[in-house]
Amino acid sequence: MKSFRVLLLPFALLYGLAVTIRNFLYNKKYLRSAEFGLPLICIGNVAVGGTGKSPMVEYLVHLLRNKYKVATLSRGYKRKTKGYALAGDQTTALDIGDEPMQFHLKFPDITVAVGEERIVAIPQLLHDRPETQVILLDDAFQHRPVNAGMNIMLTDYNNLFTRDYFLPTGDLRDQRSSYKRAQIIVVTKCPANLSELERDRLLLEIAPLPHQQVYFTTIEYGTPYHIINRNAHNLAAEDEVLLVCGIANPKPLKQYLNEQVATYDLLDYNDHHIFRIDDLKDIRKKYEQLTGNRKIILTTEKDAVRLLKFKNELDRLPLYVLPVRHGFLFNGTDQFNSQMIHFIENYQLHTA
Repeated sequence: MKSFRVLLLPFALLYGLAVTIRNFLYNKKYLRSAEFGLPLICIGNVAVGGTGKSPMVEYLVHLLRNKYKVATLSRGYKRKTKGYALAGDQTTALDIGDEPMQFHLKFPDITVAVGEERIVAIPQLLHDRPETQVILLDDAFQHRPVNAGMNIMLTDYNNLFTRDYFLPTGDLRDQRSSYKRAQIIVVTKCPANLSELERDRLLLEIAPLPHQQVYFTTIEYGTPYHIINRNAHNLAAEDEVLLVCGIANPKPLKQYLNEQVATYDLLDYNDHHIFRIDDLKDIRKKYEQLTGNRKIILTTEKDAVRLLKFKNELDRLPLYVLPVRHGFLFNGTDQFNSQMIHFIENYQLHTA
C-alpha cells in the first residue's frame, strides 16, 4: 500500500468496524436478505478498482443469451439520474452510466436496467420484463439486502484480496472473510503464462472452502473497431497510437500496447470521466501532433460510450475501440460454463 495511505489507518479501522458490524448483523440474520423466484448471478469483488467485472458480465451474456431471457442490473455509477431506470432507444450513458450503456449497445436484445437499491429495482425490472429468466447483478457482491443464488467474486492477481486492507488505507470495501460467501472465485488479470506451481501457491493463499471453485483468467484483447462505422483495424508494429483512457487500472492496456505497436502517447483521465467538448479538442490536437504514417486514436469500450455523444465529430477521426474479454487458464472454460448452466437449470428457491 502507498505510504501516505498508512496515515489514514484510523479511518480504515473505523470503516472496517462498520463493515464488520454490518456483516455480523446479516450473518446472524438480524438483518434479512431477500430472495427472488429466479436465478440471480452476482458478479462483484471485495475491493474498489478494476477487477474485470464488466468483461465478466459480458462473458456471461454471451454464454446465456441464446438459451435464456437475460437481464443485467447495475447501480449505474456516475449517471445523472436517480432510482430505477430501464435502457431504451433514446438512453445515453448519462442516464444509466457507462458500463450499463456498454451492455445496452453491445447486446440490444437483452434487458439492461439500473437501480441503486437492487431489492427495489428487481421487482420493477420483473414488472417491466416479466419474461426474464436470469438476472446478472453487476457489482453487487457487497449488496447484502439481496441474496443471489450464485456469487462470483473477482480478485486482481496483482492486488489479491488476501494482501489488501480496508479503505482508505487499502482498497478493501468489505472484509477479507467475505470471500466465503462466494460460490466461485476468479483470479483475474493473471499472466498468460501463469505456471501450475504459481497457481497452486495462490490456491493455498486464498484457501477456498470445499464448496468453492477457483478459476484463473487473463486479459485477452480483440480487434479494434471504429467507434462509428465499426470497421476493423488490425494493430501493427508500425502504428503510432494515441491512447485515450479513463479507466481504474490502465496498466495492462499500456503493457499490451508496448508489445503491439512501435510507440504510443497517452491522454489519461480519471475513471468514469465525463468527456466534454474541450477534451475532444485536446484529443484532436494531440492526434494531429503525431507524425507517423499509420496513426490512430485508441480507446476502451467503457470510454467509447462516453464519447459517442460527439458522434458527428468522431465520424471524421480514426478513433478505434479496443474490446477486452476474459480468457480462462488451465482449460477452465468448459468447467466454468457448465457450472453456470447447471446452476440455472437446477435453480431452486431456498427459503429460510
